[in-house]
Amino acid sequence: MEIVQYFEDKTLFISGATGFLARMALEKILHVQPKVKKIFVLIRAKPEMSIQQRLQDEILNLELFRVVNEKFGRNALEKVVPVAGDTSMENLGITNSEVREEIWRDVDIIISSAATTKFDERYDLALGINTLGALHVGNFARKCSKLKMLLHVSTAYVHGMRVGLIPEVPFHMGQTLPGAQIPCLDINTEKKIVEERLRQLHTLNSTPKQITSAMKDLGIERAKLHGWPNTYSFTKAMGEMMILEEMKGTDYKLVIIRPSIVTSTFREPFPGWIEGLRTIDALFAAYGKGKLTFL
Repeated sequence: MEIVQYFEDKTLFISGATGFLARMALEKILHVQPKVKKIFVLIRAKPEMSIQQRLQDEILNLELFRVVNEKFGRNALEKVVPVAGDTSMENLGITNSEVREEIWRDVDIIISSAATTKFDERYDLALGINTLGALHVGNFARKCSKLKMLLHVSTAYVHGMRVGLIPEVPFHMGQTLPGAQIPCLDINTEKKIVEERLRQLHTLNSTPKQITSAMKDLGIERAKLHGWPNTYSFTKAMGEMMILEEMKGTDYKLVIIRPSIVTSTFREPFPGWIEGLRTIDALFAAYGKGKLTFL
């Protein structure tokens, strides 16, 4: 069966829906398979903005969705259902029990795309989203009675500074990279270290700025101790370990993808859609404006 046909009459659940990659995936699915049944998108509520407003402003009203709107009308976009939640919490923070039960009953495919991608993110935040978030997605997936596939978005940078031919094999729980200063990684220990450091900082009446700085330093320190160069790649690798551990004994298929650099659209829905300047985008933009004469 072709991938496009596979999505027909399927119900999907996408976390990290306001992220760059998730929005492109959402548009692609709506574009190539208008007969998809329903797509739940997990969105964190903000005090100043409802999830419905975020869905419109940060997703569906983007230029990215223009072709879908023109080709299929608003009916296609009405299949996208916002769900208030947060992957850093158990049950993905979905407090509406009716919605939660509907998802557990109806969802065929989960796309786990929530992440913080800052290389030097605060360790407590990166651990909560990239590592424990993956655990919570895996635990949530266990409760989905119809689930056929869980696709987890990781990153090629989980391989750290390794060079040469690197086999696409999963991480096993507790694995470290070459150059690690300790032989084994214990994620529960990492959680306790973060909690203890935060307690110390609050006891010292540290300012928010001091706490942020200390948490960033702690992330880099712990990453390098285990062989990773930064907090992002370290916590994403631990996320892979968690989601693999959580899917043991289940019937669904787990797919882990490890993109390298994510940039603009190539052809569809139209060439060159980008939001902000990430990684190598600044070079492309400068070249396009004539500020760079070669790449």
